[in-house]
Amino acid sequence: MEISEIDAGELEQLVAVRNAVWPHDPETVEGYLDWRRQADDTLWLLAWREGEAIGAGVGVVGWHSPSGVGRATVVVVAASRGCGAGTAISARLGSWLRERGCVEATSGVSETDDASLAWAARRGFVEVGRNSMLALDLSETATPALEPPVGVDIVTLAERPDLARALYDVYCEAAPDVPGEEAAEIAPFGDWLANDLQGASDRPEATFVALAGGDAVGYAKLSLPDGESDTAWHDLTAVRRSERGRGIAGCLKRAEIVWAKQNGFRVLRTFNEERNEPIRRLNERHGYRREPGFVTVRGPLGAATDPG
Repeated sequence: MEISEIDAGELEQLVAVRNAVWPHDPETVEGYLDWRRQADDTLWLLAWREGEAIGAGVGVVGWHSPSGVGRATVVVVAASRGCGAGTAISARLGSWLRERGCVEATSGVSETDDASLAWAARRGFVEVGRNSMLALDLSETATPALEPPVGVDIVTLAERPDLARALYDVYCEAAPDVPGEEAAEIAPFGDWLANDLQGASDRPEATFVALAGGDAVGYAKLSLPDGESDTAWHDLTAVRRSERGRGIAGCLKRAEIVWAKQNGFRVLRTFNEERNEPIRRLNERHGYRREPGFVTVRGPLGAATDPG
C-alpha cells in the first residue's frame, strides 16, 4: 500500500473514493477547490493498493475552526477496511497538521457507521456534536406564503448588494450562538465576504435578507453545488438576538423554499446540530424529514474517522 499526496489533476479520483463512502452527501471537484481557496492550507491524499485507490484523506487548516484545531477526514472503501489504510492516512494527516501548529483535529463520522465511531473512539476521539440531515421533497410541498412579520421586508442580496457589510455584522452576532461553533474564529470582513458570500456555490439571488426599518436584521442563504443539479442546500440562517422570536427565521426559510421551487430544484437539504432546537423545530414545522447525519468528533492528531 502507498499513500501519495495529490494535486488538483487527481481530485476526481479522491472525489470518487469519498463519494463511494459518503453517497448521501456527495462532494465535487469544484467544492474541494473552493475549500482550498478558502482555507489557510489544505492537503489531499490517496491510498493505493495494487494500482487501485482504496482510501482518501483531506486535511484543512484555518477554515471555521478554533486556533490549534485542524480538520482531518479519512475515508476507506468498505472492501478495503482492515488493511491499515485508515491508520496510515491518519498518521500522514496528523504529521501535516502538527507542522502547521495544530494540537487536535475534528472530523465527521456517519451516525449510522458504528464501526467508524468505534475506530475513532479507540484513538481518543470523543463526540463534540451531532448533526442530523433533513430533507424537503419540493415536489410534495406546496408553495408557501412568505407572511413576513409586521414591519419586515425580504429582499435578495442581488437586489441589494450594498447590504453585504450589514450581513457580516449579523453573522458576527449569530455565528457564536450555533452549538459547537462557540470557539470558532470569525474571519475578517474581506475573508468572510470571499468565502461565505462569494464561494463557488453561493448566489446573490439565493441569499435572502430580512429588513426592519431599513436595517438588515437577519439573512439566510442557499448553497448550490455544481454537481447536484436538482438539490439545493441550506447554508446559514442568522437573525440578530434582539429580533428573534418574531418569525423572521421562518419567513426567510419560506423565501428559500419559494425560490428553490421556482428555479426547478427537487430537494432542499440541510444539516442541523441537534442542540440547535429552534432551527430544528422550524424545519420540522415546514415539513423537513430526518435522514442519517453525522457525528462530529475531536481528538489527538494522528487519527481521524474511518476504520483502516
